Amino acid sequence: MTRRPSDLPRLLTAAETAAPVEAVAVVAEDLRRRFAATKVSFLIVDLTGRALARLSTATATGSGGETERIPLFGSVYEQVIRTQRPHHEPAGQQQRVIVPVTNRGDAIGLLELLLPAGRSEEDVVHAVGEAAHALAYVVIANGRFTDFYTWGKRTRPPTLAAEIQYQLLPQALSCEAAQFTFSGSLEPSEDLSGDTFDYSLDRDTLHLSVTDPMGHDLDAALAATVLVGALRRARRAGATLAEQAHQGDQALTTHGHGHATGQLLRINLHTGQAKLVNAGHPWPLRMRAGLVETVPCQVDQPFGLAVVSPRPYRVQTLDLRPGDRLLMLTDGMLERHGEKVDVAALLRQTRSLHPRETTLMLTSAVRDAAGGRLEDDATVVCLDWHGPQEDHRHVSSGADTHQASAARPPNR
Repeated sequence: MTRRPSDLPRLLTAAETAAPVEAVAVVAEDLRRRFAATKVSFLIVDLTGRALARLSTATATGSGGETERIPLFGSVYEQVIRTQRPHHEPAGQQQRVIVPVTNRGDAIGLLELLLPAGRSEEDVVHAVGEAAHALAYVVIANGRFTDFYTWGKRTRPPTLAAEIQYQLLPQALSCEAAQFTFSGSLEPSEDLSGDTFDYSLDRDTLHLSVTDPMGHDLDAALAATVLVGALRRARRAGATLAEQAHQGDQALTTHGHGHATGQLLRINLHTGQAKLVNAGHPWPLRMRAGLVETVPCQVDQPFGLAVVSPRPYRVQTLDLRPGDRLLMLTDGMLERHGEKVDVAALLRQTRSLHPRETTLMLTSAVRDAAGGRLEDDATVVCLDWHGPQEDHRHVSSGADTHQASAARPPNR
C-alpha cells in the first residue's frame, strides 16, 4: 500500500513557529484539521505515573476547556501506555484513536482523537502514530523554555525539598537501547528523605547510581544535591568508578552535609562486564530464569565518612547475563512499610512487563502498604540486560525475553 508523503516537516515547522507553551496546541489543531476530528487531546503522564492531565485540546468549536486530571489505573489509557500499542474503537457515530507519545521508552503521554467513522483504520493509526512521534520531540524541546509541561505533570505543588529532589532526577525516567532497557521510580515520603537515582549512556558504558542520604526534608535534599552533583561531575570528567565514589565521599565530608548510602554501577556495552561499588547500601536483586535472588557484594562505608573511615572504595565484578533483570533499591523498599511487600514475588509476577511498569508497581505497592503516607522514600531502578550482541533497540521488554522482544514491531 502506498502511503502519502510524511507530514512531519510541516508539523515540526508549525510547532517551532509557535510559542513554547502553545507548541503542543498547534500540533493538536493541525491534526484536528487534517483528519476533520471533532476533538484532539494531548494527555501528559503525571509525575507519579498514576494519573494523566489533559493538557492541550483542540475542538471543532474552538474551546479547549479546563485541564482535566484522569486516574490511570484500570483505564484504556493505562492499557495503551503499558502495551505501547495504539487503541482504536467505535465511539457512536465516530471513532476513537489513542496513540502513545513516547521517546526511547520514556512514556510522556498520549494523543487522543475523535474522528469521523469510515476512515481506514490503518491509515489513521499510521498517520497519528507519526504525529505522536513528532510530538514527543516537541514536548522535550519546548520543555526547556517553559514550566507548562512540568506543571502538567504535577497533581499538587511540591514542597521545597521535593522540588529540589525532583530536579535531581534524570529528565527521562526510562531508556531503551539495544543492549538494555532501564527505568526508575521514586515514591517520596511525607518528610522527603532525599532518595535519588541517575543514569547516563555513552558510546561504551552505561552508568547507573542510586543514593539515599540520611535525614529528612531540606537537609536530605541538600545532601542529595551535593552528592549527585559530585557524582555527575566525576562521571562527566571521565573518572574511574572508584574515583567517582571517592569524589562523592569527599564532597559530603567537605561540605558537612551528613552521609548517604549509595550504589554505583557501570556496564561495558561491548563486553557486558559490570562493575559495582556499594557504599553501605542494600544489596541488589537479580532475576535469572525466573529465580529471584539477592546479589551479595562487599559493602564499604557510606559516602560522607571519609574523616571517620578514610578507606578506598572497592570495585567489584557483578555477574550479569543476557536475560537478567537487575533491581537496585533503597531501604524504603525493604524497611518500615516496605516490610509488608514481597518485592521478590512482585518481581516474578511482573517479569513479562517493561521495567517502566515493574518499577511503578513496586513503588505503588509500598505506598499502598503505607496507606499513602510513607515514612521513608521508596526508590527502585530496574535494568533488563539484553546483552552486548544486540544491535537493535528493544521497544518492549521483560526479563528472559531479550530474544523474543527483538522480533516485535517497533513503536516510538
